Amino acid sequence: MEHFDVAVVGLGVLGSGAAYYAAKKGAKVIAFEQFELGHVRGASHDTSRIVRTSNFAPEYVALAKSAYKDWAELEKITGYEMLTTTGGVVFFAPDSPTSASDFARSLDTHNVPYELLDAQEVKRRWPQFNIPHSVSTVYTADSGIAHAAKTVSTLQSLARSHGAILKDNTPVERLTPQASGGVIIETPKGRFHAGKVILATDAWINKLLAPLCVHIPVSVMQEQVTYFKPTDAGTFEPNRFPVWIWHGASCFYGFPCYGEPTIKAGRDYSNNLMTPEQRTFVHSPQLLEQLTSFMNGFIPDKDRQPLRTITCQYTITPDRRFIISPLENYPDIIVGLGAAHAFKFAPAFGRVLAELAVDGRTDEDISQWGIPKSATRNGKL
Repeated sequence: MEHFDVAVVGLGVLGSGAAYYAAKKGAKVIAFEQFELGHVRGASHDTSRIVRTSNFAPEYVALAKSAYKDWAELEKITGYEMLTTTGGVVFFAPDSPTSASDFARSLDTHNVPYELLDAQEVKRRWPQFNIPHSVSTVYTADSGIAHAAKTVSTLQSLARSHGAILKDNTPVERLTPQASGGVIIETPKGRFHAGKVILATDAWINKLLAPLCVHIPVSVMQEQVTYFKPTDAGTFEPNRFPVWIWHGASCFYGFPCYGEPTIKAGRDYSNNLMTPEQRTFVHSPQLLEQLTSFMNGFIPDKDRQPLRTITCQYTITPDRRFIISPLENYPDIIVGLGAAHAFKFAPAFGRVLAELAVDGRTDEDISQWGIPKSATRNGKL
């Protein structure tokens, strides 16, 4: 049975990042993906993801700042443009559960520049938007877009270039921690031993934790985004239109044109609950109608047409907080869950997981992202 320093389970963006950074640190790494690499069953496929430092919680702003440095390093190493800077606006309606002042305080804590804009100024800069005077807005110039699929494949290529072994179509069936240290990993293609195991398995997390009498309460839902063809795509080019987020009773988000003459938008957290086994990949006409209705008022364009709708999978943790932590009773197993908002942090998130596995510590502040107290341990709450 071959021994590895680090095993990574799950090769979405977080697991791919962890595999790369662990291998870069000189560890002997093996990584397992239950499906084909680049599959569409999780949350790391398609093209665009919003990147931003703006956030309501200071700990996320801090990790985003670190991630920007890691993105820049990836660009330098590969010669690829990983991020496209567009600027970004976050809108706060009167019925929003968070406020512009929450974001401002977090950004001030970490000295991130921003602007507070009223509706008139928003309309002056971006006449495409139609927002009421009661809406407040935070603008951050550093916001933009990461290419999702390219990021994942790049991290996997870099992991391999540093000696990591990536095994696709290889589900991990069981993890057995050893009293002498490390973990035995059982797969249909053999058994392996690793000193540390990083679980970046998202919606499938509890399948591997259940035999250890650990259960992390997560909610899994199928979400969707729609690509619309605007009447005048030129007015939505990245140098003329920012990424945007709408906070109200519901949360929506969207993108300028990116690689094609379409704009992309979606609703965040629609509670379209399911399990991975129940997932249909068929989009909800009701959610599309809700999004279309919102867009008609928010970005008016009577001749705009929906072209295609893509589904993805959200895995939501308690309070939607990250989990970046070893298991309390099995410290050789490290859990990484991004709560369906981690892509913007991906390189830093993966690096932190690798640091925990290889070094046993990280300089990033992850004190808020432990295993939830509501998780079952040894069969007891």
